[in-house]
Amino acid sequence: MSKALLLKPDLRYLNLDSDMAFYQLSVAELVDEALKNGEGTLADSGALAIDTGNFTGRSPKDRFIVYDDITRDTVFWGDINFKFDQGDFQILFDKMTRYLNNRNYYVRDAYACAHHDYQIGIRVVTETAYQNLFANNLFLRDSGCGEQNVVKKPEWTIIAIPSFLADPVIDGTRQSNFSILDFTRKMILIGGTGYTGEIKKGIFSVLNFILPQQKNTLSMHCSANVGPHGDTAIFFGLSGTGKTTLSADPSRALIGDDEHGWSEDKVFNFEGGCYAKCVDLTQEKEPQIFDAIRYGSLLENINFFDGTNTVDFANIDKTENTRVAYPLDFIDNAKVPSVADAPKNIFFLTADAYGVQSRTSVVNQLVDFLPARLGKVADV
Repeated sequence: MSKALLLKPDLRYLNLDSDMAFYQLSVAELVDEALKNGEGTLADSGALAIDTGNFTGRSPKDRFIVYDDITRDTVFWGDINFKFDQGDFQILFDKMTRYLNNRNYYVRDAYACAHHDYQIGIRVVTETAYQNLFANNLFLRDSGCGEQNVVKKPEWTIIAIPSFLADPVIDGTRQSNFSILDFTRKMILIGGTGYTGEIKKGIFSVLNFILPQQKNTLSMHCSANVGPHGDTAIFFGLSGTGKTTLSADPSRALIGDDEHGWSEDKVFNFEGGCYAKCVDLTQEKEPQIFDAIRYGSLLENINFFDGTNTVDFANIDKTENTRVAYPLDFIDNAKVPSVADAPKNIFFLTADAYGVQSRTSVVNQLVDFLPARLGKVADV
């Protein structure tokens, strides 16, 4: 039995009974729990393969931000950022915590931002073991003080319960699934969806809000790597445009594949892992990603070849948005800590299936790139 099983976090601020919590389980323990709970199965590579249920991608129309003194004049409200009432958030929070108190659940303390000057503590409370494994793989597992620290009260808390369904008439949501950010309480509520990307993007939204405003730091949806002479490169583009693939260069050290901050003189990863697309994956085309699919990684919504536990990466019967989540140290040439100098080269990746950007000035290239050259790909 690991030492983590003997530890119990103080969850009184969440109105939760810590006796029901499985806290800081190891990867092996989480995999065993997931298999015992019937959440998934092991692929022949050793990776845990699970299905995320009705949702195989994020649901942007069901993401809300609590409208309060902090967000009233600082959030761009409209078709992307939807307002949510403070009172409705409290009612939903009470319902979710009562719901969890009747069952076992999983708690993980982790961190975001590899640069210590920007690091925040995160507590992830999940209904399922596979969600907790995802949090272990994607967030930073160590602040430099040791993985098994008992955090009295982290800065941000995420509660994710796939089987908890909201009542839109009563709860103020659009439908039964939801993801709601409260910047006053520093809490994220996720319900009605088992798609783990909601957890990842919840914290990304938090950092997108606080870093530019409070730390004069640019938050970026990009991948990044660095060459042997310290020449940092970053790759901008929507999910599916090639950020992860292009940054996985064996001749360069990987900083990260998706979320980064750019301070006055540094680029740093927000995460401690990668969340890579798997569609049509082969060892020949993307050896680093393929080789990272092993025991401890998490496969989402994949299909097996009939009668086997071998993944058929070309099969998209469930979704084109098949994914694998693995820790950064599954990549041999990952840079740890994931911090490097400001970028020397910046690449803009497009999903334009009909041509290429015209040859013109840098300013016009950017104007053209931002609104028009990022075609929608898969349901991410």
